[in-house]
Amino acid sequence: MKLAVCPGSFDPVTNGHLDIIRRAAALADRVIVVVMTNASKHTMFTMEERVAMLRTATVDLPNVEIDAYDGLLADYARRVGADAIVKGLRAVTDFEYEFQMALTNRQLHADAETVFLTTSADLMYLSSSVVKQVAMYGGDISGFVPASVLDAVLQKTKG
Repeated sequence: MKLAVCPGSFDPVTNGHLDIIRRAAALADRVIVVVMTNASKHTMFTMEERVAMLRTATVDLPNVEIDAYDGLLADYARRVGADAIVKGLRAVTDFEYEFQMALTNRQLHADAETVFLTTSADLMYLSSSVVKQVAMYGGDISGFVPASVLDAVLQKTKG
C-alpha cells in the first residue's frame, strides 16, 4: 500500500490510536494521520492542539505525517490520492459502525479501500472518552496515553 489515511478525532490521542498508527506505518509507504471534525462529539482539545499532540507522539515514525480536515473523509482521501483508509476496531460494536462508514466511503470514493486493523488485546477497552472520564475524576491515565500527551490532558481536566 502506497498511501494510507488514518482518520479520527484523536481527542486526545491514546496508546490505542498509536498502536493502529504504528501498524499502519509498517504496512504503507506513507501514512497521513488526519484529525477530523466529528459533529456528534464535543471535543476537549482544539483541532490545532490535537494535531500538535499527534505530531509529538509520532515523531519517531518517519513515514507518518499529521494533517487536519473539516469535511468528508472520502473527499480528503481523493484529494491526497490515498490508496487505503485505515480504521482501528476494538469490538463488534465498532465494526457495525465502521462497516457502514466503509461502504459509504466506497460509494463516494471507490479508489480507496478501507482496511480494518484490530486493536491489540491489551488496549481493547481504551477510548478517548474513557481517558477523559478517568482523568476528570483524578484517576491515573499514564498507561492510557503517550507521555507527551499526559500533561495536556491533566491540564484540561483540572477543576
